[in-house]
This record gives sequence, structure tokens and C-alpha cells, in this order.
Amino acid sequence: MIKHIVMWDVRGETPEQKKDTAQFVKTAFESLTGKIPGLSKLEVGMDVSNVDYACDVVLYTEFETVADLEAYASHPEHLRVKQVLGDCRIARHQVDYV
Repeated sequence: MIKHIVMWDVRGETPEQKKDTAQFVKTAFESLTGKIPGLSKLEVGMDVSNVDYACDVVLYTEFETVADLEAYASHPEHLRVKQVLGDCRIARHQVDYV
């Protein structure tokens, strides 16, 4: 199994706008559940700590194999979500590990 974790900072002029954008990201990625072969677990969380160094949204996924993770990167549903989100994410951090 390989775990794929991505964290984002999102756009927003006010805390309410950032929260709305974070919810949009969460909903978009949750729409992938059951649509990607080899994706065995998907969780999306929004930060509740409100500390200045925290990211706004985290995606936690598990894939059966590295090949499944690689296929996810170019899967049409994943590409659709990336397109829908556009530039609402302003920073991205990623870790993949076995």
C-alpha cells in the first residue's frame, strides 16, 4: 500500500472566504470516492486549529500499488477535479510513502 497526502493553502480575502474555498476543495475531492481504480481510501479534512502555519485542507489517500497512484495522476476524474478547482489553491505540499 502507498499513502498519498496533499495539503493546500487556499485563496480567500477573509476567513469566511477561505473556509468556503476549503469546503469547495473538500467536496470536489470527495466526489472521487469510488471512481478511481486502486484508490482504497480517501479522506479530506479542513483545518480547525486556525494557527498561522497550518494548511487549510488536507487530502489523505491510500492506493493498493504505486502503479495505481501513478494512474490516479492522469485519471480523467482526477483531471476533472483539478480543472474545476483551477487556481483556488495557492500553495501545495505532498508526501507519498509506503
